[in-house]
Amino acid sequence: MQDALIRKLENFETFTAADRAALRAFAPRTRQVGARTDLIREGDTPENVHLILDGYACRYKILPDGQRQIMAFFVPGDFCDLNVFILDQMDHNIGTISPCQVVGIPRQAIDELMAQYPLVTRALLWCALVDEAVLREWLVNIGSRQADQRIAHLFCELLLRLETVGRVTENSYAFPFTQTDIADTMGLSDVQISRTLRELRRLELITLKHRVLTILDVEQLKAYCGFNPNYLHLRNTRWSGRRQVPWLSDVQEG
Repeated sequence: MQDALIRKLENFETFTAADRAALRAFAPRTRQVGARTDLIREGDTPENVHLILDGYACRYKILPDGQRQIMAFFVPGDFCDLNVFILDQMDHNIGTISPCQVVGIPRQAIDELMAQYPLVTRALLWCALVDEAVLREWLVNIGSRQADQRIAHLFCELLLRLETVGRVTENSYAFPFTQTDIADTMGLSDVQISRTLRELRRLELITLKHRVLTILDVEQLKAYCGFNPNYLHLRNTRWSGRRQVPWLSDVQEG
């Protein structure tokens, strides 16, 4: 499962066998975390960087009135916050959505990795920049798109991010999110989410059954919400000109 990280990072840099071996060395430090569990809370002192190898997690804040705002979703291969250990204390929470396989990487291990493997360092910097780009796009989503377009845009984004790490089959992917999760992400109500899902089904753009989302017509859904994947800066996908997956040859040879 650690290859989810390698697949993601090799969208930014092509690694050597030594680079991939160094990244796979994180695997022994994995742990299983149940759904709806906080990995770290606002006010805590961060010590480790959390890497999601399997499952879904999110970054969120709770307002004084109890309202939740989700600011990011994490899928396999995602660092929850690569530079979080620099902070004196957390200003947000990170929690799981589904059961997750998580790696807690000590700061020293990150420092050593970046000191010894320049290609990995460059790819990690790309990751940090893409995280900022995703946040910008989410701000545009909430501020400028209609409710139905916001949700369709999220579905397209998740399709591409999950496809990149090998978690999509025939345009279908696991979707453990509740309507409240989506509402807390999009700044909408549960009623608006339910209405939009019904409309997307009526238009035969999606199906959502047994917590699996299937996009029936990717091009139409992209057109529906004006989705442009350029902010993800991914090269090894069907939506770009570069489809090589060098890491796969290592696995086959090994």
